[in-house]
Amino acid sequence: METIDVAVLGATGTVGQKFITLLEGHPYFRVRELVASDQSAGKPYAEACKWKQDRPIPESVATTIVKSTQEPLESLLLFSGLDSSVAGEAETAYAEQGHLVVSNSKNHRMDPTVPLVVPEINASHLALIEQQPFEGAIVTNPNCSTIFLVMALAPLHRAFGLDAVQVTTMQAISGAGYPGVSGMDIMGNVIPYISGEEEKVEEESLKILGDLDGSMVRHAELGVSATCTRVPVLDGHTETVSFKLSSPAGIDDVRAALDDFRGPPQHRGLPSAPERPILMLDAPDRPQPARDIWLEDGMATMVGRLRECPVLDYRMVVLGHNTVRGAAGASILNAETLVSEGYLANGRLHRGGRAAQHEEPVSSCCS
Repeated sequence: METIDVAVLGATGTVGQKFITLLEGHPYFRVRELVASDQSAGKPYAEACKWKQDRPIPESVATTIVKSTQEPLESLLLFSGLDSSVAGEAETAYAEQGHLVVSNSKNHRMDPTVPLVVPEINASHLALIEQQPFEGAIVTNPNCSTIFLVMALAPLHRAFGLDAVQVTTMQAISGAGYPGVSGMDIMGNVIPYISGEEEKVEEESLKILGDLDGSMVRHAELGVSATCTRVPVLDGHTETVSFKLSSPAGIDDVRAALDDFRGPPQHRGLPSAPERPILMLDAPDRPQPARDIWLEDGMATMVGRLRECPVLDYRMVVLGHNTVRGAAGASILNAETLVSEGYLANGRLHRGGRAAQHEEPVSSCCS
């Protein structure tokens, strides 16, 4: 297929840097434009960015001049790692100009016409694009804790139904960005509060697990209770989860539902898709962030310690890489899914997916 030029919004930030790292050598996408704050605009990327990744800045972007959010962009597809303080207005403006914005930011996730997508679970929700009032469109991925929770819950919800879920997160400091949490606060400590995080986990989960009903998503009807904490771990969000099923199931059936789970990204062999989106770990002391987050290149959800719960039905420990599958990697897989579904083809946005490719295409900024 023809390589698609893309822009990275918030390119100097933690998520923006991860976008650039993961997009290097991507078979579908090529980074051609970088966008950041006014302080960074006009500078070569290597000068504007305090690079914090575990590999050098790709030569393909090191000398690229950073643009501001006020400058026009040529790329149709935009990956957004913008801070939430500016993402809402900026992403709306780009969508109005005809761009397809695939966002990691929280601002539009709960908008009724914006898909909140984990493509193994609810790729069908991309059809909400047709309801958006823009020349372009906005697609979002969930919060970095929500995504691992719903990945573990989705196969159970489909197979048995869920009545109640209780989750406590132990979230890595990289989830707070850079410089993030003060070392004096986090070292040797657990902080039992992350502003707005519990609400995001509880609300986003119901939208993702919900059903597309015509022009809207009918949210799942189950109770989700979240407690979110910050712990002194560099990368990897760990979650302890207890759940009550709607219909009886033995522990072997529960395990099989998790272990056998696959979705469209796996069936289509998308470049960023993990071969096994859920990895069941049998050792009694796993999963661990220091040991397991890079399994399946950081794109899998690890589940261990599945056992009966004396209060609800079962309990388990869930782990995922928060800056890969929980952020930039999730957006990239969403974009790959948009391509595979036919929403993005021949340099155009096709609102109806494959069915629309033989009709008059939607006008775009790149027409």
